[in-house]
Amino acid sequence: MVGARVKFTREDQPANQEALSGDNGEFSLANIAPGPFRLTISAPGFTPQVVPGILHPGETYTAPQIVLALAMATSEVHVVLPRAEVAEAEIKEEEKQRVLGVIPNFYVSYLPHPVPLTSKQKFELAWKTTVDPVTFVITGAVAGIQQAENQFGGYGQGAQGYGKRYGASYADLVTGTFIGSAILPSLLKQDPRYFYKGTGTVRSRIGYAIANSVICKGDNGRWQANYSNIVGNLAAGGISNLYYPASDRDGPALTFESAAIGIGATAAANLVQEFIIRKLTPNVPSHVPTHVSVKP
Repeated sequence: MVGARVKFTREDQPANQEALSGDNGEFSLANIAPGPFRLTISAPGFTPQVVPGILHPGETYTAPQIVLALAMATSEVHVVLPRAEVAEAEIKEEEKQRVLGVIPNFYVSYLPHPVPLTSKQKFELAWKTTVDPVTFVITGAVAGIQQAENQFGGYGQGAQGYGKRYGASYADLVTGTFIGSAILPSLLKQDPRYFYKGTGTVRSRIGYAIANSVICKGDNGRWQANYSNIVGNLAAGGISNLYYPASDRDGPALTFESAAIGIGATAAANLVQEFIIRKLTPNVPSHVPTHVSVKP
C-alpha cells in the first residue's frame, strides 16, 4: 500500500518518528535506539494496526508483513429542517405558554434565535388567540366593567347594553389582533411577537420593552419601525367608529386617541412581559430542534 502512515513510538522517549510507505508498501526508519517499540500503521479507509517489537543492539530489524483490515463504513447525515417547519415547532411551544397555566401568552418568544413566521402562521396564531376560550372570558369581564362604570352610555344598560359592549370589546380585539398581528405583518414582513430579553441591567431592559412598542424585528432579522403595531392601532381605532355609540365617536380625534392608548398599552404589556410574566408562565421552551443527526 502506498502512502500508509507509520508512527514509531517508545515509552521512554517523548519524541516520535513517522514515515510513509513507498511504492511497494515498504518503509524504513533510521537512527533508532535499541529497546522495545511500537509501530502504528494507519491509512484512510482501514483500521489502524499496532505492531510491537524489540530492537537489539546492532540489529537491523525487519518488521513482519503487516495487514490492515478494512474499516467499517460509517456515515453521518445532518438533516436540516425547513425554516417553516422550525417556526411551526416554535409556535406549538408558544401555544403552551399560559400565564398561571390559564391565560394565553402566545405572542412572546423566549428562544434566543427564533425563526420568522410565515404569513400563514401569523394568521393561524391570530386565529387561535381570538378563539381561545379564555379570550371570551376576559372580553366578558371587560364588558362587565364598562357596564358597571356606564362607559359608552349610548349602549344603555341591562342585558342588551351588556351584549353591545361585549360585541364591541370583542370586535376591538379581533380587528386589532388580525390587522396588527397578521395582515400588516404579512404585508410588511414583520414579526408580531415580543422577543424576551431577560438579560442586562434593569434600565436596559426597561428601555428595550418600551421601545418594542414602536420597533420590531423584520422577517429578515433586523430591527425596524413597528408599522404593523402603529398603523394597526390606527386602523382598529378607525374601524371602531363604525360600531361605537354616536355620542362616543369623535372622528379622527378618537381614532388617534385610541391608537395612542394602544401603543401605550403595548409598552406597558411589554414591561410586564419582561419582568413579571416569565416567572408566572410554565412550559417556557428553551430550545427547539432545528436539525436531525443520523449515524447509520
